Amino acid sequence: MSRIKACFDRLKQHDRTALIPYIMAGDPGPAVTVPLMHAMVEAGANLIELGVPFSDPMADGPVIQAASERALEHHIGIRTVIDMVRSFRERDSETPVILMGYLNPVEVMGYADFASTAAEAGVDGILTVDIPPEESHDLILALRNQQLDPIYLIAPTSTEDRIQSICANASGFVYYVSLKGVTGAANLQVQSVEDKINEIRAYTDLPLGVGFGISDAERAAQVSQCADAVVVGSAIIKRMAANIGDQASMTKEVTALLRSMREAMDA
Repeated sequence: MSRIKACFDRLKQHDRTALIPYIMAGDPGPAVTVPLMHAMVEAGANLIELGVPFSDPMADGPVIQAASERALEHHIGIRTVIDMVRSFRERDSETPVILMGYLNPVEVMGYADFASTAAEAGVDGILTVDIPPEESHDLILALRNQQLDPIYLIAPTSTEDRIQSICANASGFVYYVSLKGVTGAANLQVQSVEDKINEIRAYTDLPLGVGFGISDAERAAQVSQCADAVVVGSAIIKRMAANIGDQASMTKEVTALLRSMREAMDA
């Protein structure tokens, strides 16, 4: 059983929703990432999304774009990110880690090389924002040969046929983008999210995660009532950016946010 499935199964037994924080690997410096991953788990994170820096992060808003630029200044590439997961696994063999990013770095590395290297290091899945399922056959094959989960996004504008196609190719969980726009956008409409989640459930038994626009404990708690996972990214990166140069304060701010979300979701 994969770590992702085992994690969601454990949470379901206790009627809890997964909390999935996102950070950009190598932001604001290489030494920050692995200690922060451990701190986030201690603060209540159940899975971790680790961003792979990319020069043209088209699905991301200004906050995560800036994080990617800071990481790239330190020459953080996909192999470095995988090495960070390998280092994380020295202390944590249980928390699932998902790489989130864009196809180009994976394609340059080569699907088979990426999949085998990532699996050996302890990666559990990958979400590549810019490759649709109908163009993913070779990537999916390489991932599944190494027991890695391909995770896909569903948008508010996705049709029933599109949802069905995405769910047929996904594993691990399905990620619903809760609003139109890029990461960090505002105006989350919880009722609209719930309606779409109910629609998606007709096509898959996989857990459904919701991200984009979840910035505080109140929104996290609201979304947790209809979703199997709550994903938070830009709100974390904002706190990191406000404390660059002070890793202790950065960690304190990030973990305080996650604890508040975890408590609100569990209440």
